Amino acid sequence: MAASTPAPVSADLPSATPSYPAAASTASRSAAAFWADADRHLVRYGGDFTREIIDRAAGSFLFTADGRKILDFTSGQMSAILGHSHPEIVATVQRQVATLDHLYSGMLSRPVVDLARRLAETLPAPLEKALLLTTGAESNEAAIRMAKLVTGKHEIVSFARSWHGMTQAAASATYSAGRKGYGPGAPGNFAIPVPNTYRPDFTTADGALDWRRQLDFAFDLIDAQSTGSLAACLVEPILSSGGIIEPPVGYFAALQAKCRERGMLLILDEAQTGLCRTGTWYAFERDGVVPDILTLSKTLGAGLPLAAVLTSAEIEQEAYDRGFLFFTTHVADPLVAAVGNTVLDVLTADKLDERARSLGTFLRAGLEDIAGRHAVVGDIRGRGLLAGLELVTDRETKHSSDELGARVTRRCLELGLHMNIVQLPGMGGVFRIAPPLTATEEELSLGLTILDEAIGDACAER
Repeated sequence: MAASTPAPVSADLPSATPSYPAAASTASRSAAAFWADADRHLVRYGGDFTREIIDRAAGSFLFTADGRKILDFTSGQMSAILGHSHPEIVATVQRQVATLDHLYSGMLSRPVVDLARRLAETLPAPLEKALLLTTGAESNEAAIRMAKLVTGKHEIVSFARSWHGMTQAAASATYSAGRKGYGPGAPGNFAIPVPNTYRPDFTTADGALDWRRQLDFAFDLIDAQSTGSLAACLVEPILSSGGIIEPPVGYFAALQAKCRERGMLLILDEAQTGLCRTGTWYAFERDGVVPDILTLSKTLGAGLPLAAVLTSAEIEQEAYDRGFLFFTTHVADPLVAAVGNTVLDVLTADKLDERARSLGTFLRAGLEDIAGRHAVVGDIRGRGLLAGLELVTDRETKHSSDELGARVTRRCLELGLHMNIVQLPGMGGVFRIAPPLTATEEELSLGLTILDEAIGDACAER
């Protein structure tokens, strides 16, 4: 189905009538009762909840129960690349859920086979085999499992500021958060340093990042620790939870060579960078490398739970011959596969890769303008509509302040802009800016204006 440029979703649409009993509707209960129920009954899974009751979402905006309108600069959980409630996604869900929603995991449907074929058509050879799953953690879990089975080895290498998910193998390859207090992870997981050009650890004579020396040093350490069972290297083309860090051109080709020398597979996790967000269909295109296994998630479902593992026919055949098992409840589900096909329709028809490049240039110029007015902006980085802005207290020393980042984030929300900030040891607060690819220049301008004001207000508080 060909897609056309979607009409803007009106901010004046009536709220949907709740489908659950009126007695339980948030519309009939006070905010105090809502938060009392939330505090009493919900498990906290990542810090405190944002104290806003979100009633609905449309396009680039969220709408709260008390009538506030909030510009969403995170695309939900970095996923809603077509904005919220995109009319073609809504139509697909309504149509598909009424005809074929879920199947026994060994059965196939046309949406699943169509999506596998169409994803292969967007990728370079030899990536042509797809496994359709639900979340990024699940796709990375499957990719690691496949790599271990095919190579007959078990050791996994990842970046020291990585985020690949919260299931066992994915969490064991995640180093940016969540490692303490849970006992041992999977055996044989190793971290290598992130090639951060803003905060270089290995430097050339002029102070620039010497990433080749850093990479050589990293694999010298890996070789010293390995038991001779190196299976794969799992990395993000642009580290997102690690602070929007993009390795230099040439790095991934050199990394792939390190993998080849050791008989390792290269797995690229494009949960946040895949499907046009960075201005190309896949972020790895910049580097001229093709991974052995590619994982997709967040952007593939445009906000719905859909993920994929893609690999070559050779690797898939070897995995099959060795009895590869990844039988899950929602593997190859037709409902979300139909959504994935619609996502590809819209990305293609509306040329959202080109749009991400154009809007990314616009966004970058606006962020640089903000940096020119606020000395606390230390660095701006990223690609396309995945941008990072790092806050520091001193541009020379690059000293960080968690308190400053928290103040700016809080003030942004007060002014009507939802932002996400990454705060890790050894770096300042880094805003992860990822608006929908369907956002307008006017909406980006609004977000930039609010961010500018929020930084000014937060600095004035000190």
